Amino acid sequence: MEKKSTKILIAIVVILVIAVGVLFAIKLVKEKNKGEDQVISLGTDTLGKQDEERTKQDVNIFSGDDRPIAIMIDNHKGALPQAGLNDAYIVYEIIVEGGESRLMALFKGKDLEKIGPVRSSRHYFLDYALENDAIYVHFGWSPQAEYDISNLKVNNINGISESSKSFWRVKDKSAPHNVATSIAKIKEIAQRKNYRMTSDKKSVLHYVTDDVKLENGQKADTITIPYTNTNSNTVKYTYDAETQRYQRYSKGVEETDWNTGEKITTKNIIITFARNATLNDGEGKGRQTLYNVNNLKGYYITNGRAIEITCEKSSRSEQTVYKDLEGNEIDVNDGNTFVQICPIDAKVVIEGQEEPVEANIITEQ
Repeated sequence: MEKKSTKILIAIVVILVIAVGVLFAIKLVKEKNKGEDQVISLGTDTLGKQDEERTKQDVNIFSGDDRPIAIMIDNHKGALPQAGLNDAYIVYEIIVEGGESRLMALFKGKDLEKIGPVRSSRHYFLDYALENDAIYVHFGWSPQAEYDISNLKVNNINGISESSKSFWRVKDKSAPHNVATSIAKIKEIAQRKNYRMTSDKKSVLHYVTDDVKLENGQKADTITIPYTNTNSNTVKYTYDAETQRYQRYSKGVEETDWNTGEKITTKNIIITFARNATLNDGEGKGRQTLYNVNNLKGYYITNGRAIEITCEKSSRSEQTVYKDLEGNEIDVNDGNTFVQICPIDAKVVIEGQEEPVEANIITEQ
């Protein structure tokens, strides 16, 4: 009986030893795989967020929390060459009176010693300053712009009201095409006016770091955009396949930078067709208005190709959303952009190796 009890005890001990061994082995395996499980979790979850954040950080053209600065730039032939256009992340060109056009260049995180020539405000440029959350800089204004700046409470800087040390006239150009300023002077004035100097507003354009090729788009080696029927104010771009950028021409002149002499080039071109009309403001100066809060048609052009897009703006302050014809917001190459908001009946021509395409879009809007 005693021997039988001993055997039973020995069996119980063996079972317990085996059980403890199995539990210990399981614990070791779990400890070994614990780090691997964490890596897998990071790869599917946390790393995904990190990749998303990294992509945002890798976009060079629009980064940091500096509030954008939007500056009205003279585009008369007497104003050429202009200073600072290559350093702007977006430049808008829109028709003004007399068949001329004017530019508004937006800067973020730049420190330029000379920008200009600076010119007066027109009210519809405010829409694009507002959608970029920019401090708006100009030298004078139309009555409509003066009213809207006050009514819309736009953070603005009117150079006419500032010191000649902040907005100065140069001797190598003639008035009124000879006013220059600097980013440092603009920031000094903005801080004095207690304007907010940072912004967390996202970019109007959906920039991506992967190369956007528009492989299904039409060839776009040369783009011609007339702002008048007389061709006295025509913008032209030519594509350089080696640099993958477009060289800009205006009024038959190859554009260069006033400061550096470098050619004015761009990575992206957006064309928007918008109806404009002459204001009946009693002054007879031919000032224009723009019907841009709408669902407009246009083109996105980059890397030698063009696609048709829509340009949707729901209010003056809301950001324009640029979509392809399937309704998807377009990806835009990480680089500077010229937005050509041209008359709705402008006979825009896009040329490539194929036959030239007359790209004007005339519709009721």
